[in-house]
Amino acid sequence: MKHPSLDELVARMRAARAEGSGNRPSQEQLRLHRELVEACPAFTPNLLELARLLRLDDEPLPGSSGEETLSEIRRLLEQAVRASGRSAPALVELAYFLDIFHDSPPEAETLFEEGARKALSTVEEAWAGLISFWSSKRTRESLTKALQLGETAEKLFPDSERIGHELRFARDLAVTDGLIPPERP
Repeated sequence: MKHPSLDELVARMRAARAEGSGNRPSQEQLRLHRELVEACPAFTPNLLELARLLRLDDEPLPGSSGEETLSEIRRLLEQAVRASGRSAPALVELAYFLDIFHDSPPEAETLFEEGARKALSTVEEAWAGLISFWSSKRTRESLTKALQLGETAEKLFPDSERIGHELRFARDLAVTDGLIPPERP
């Protein structure tokens, strides 16, 4: 069987969303999301959405219990963590689930911490990229933005070599262009 393309996966997820509400899922919506899990068990956005919708669903499938639904949610979230390469959003979703529905504070805490580290790493890279981007534009406005973000980034990531490098570059350009005075030795 041929694996669906990304466009097909996105279209099927959109179609599933259209069958219900984001706050009150319909059985048809859940069925379509489950079919999409079967077609592509690594499509993380669908795994996370189905898990969220199942938590909101007041009408479990006929013949299923609340425990079966909780087991399905946990399986979906663990699958999302694996499929996403342990992405911050998937880790945080699983952590909330374990904390609220399984009363597993130590496991939840570990997942929250890992999710926070990954999210901070992404913010660090994004901010370094923005500082570099704005510096390279080398306008008064862009250098001002680079310096302002750099100061905030430096406070949050004081040991970041990448932030430090990009901020030094932005400051050097700002000094050269007369936006800020040179640092005194």
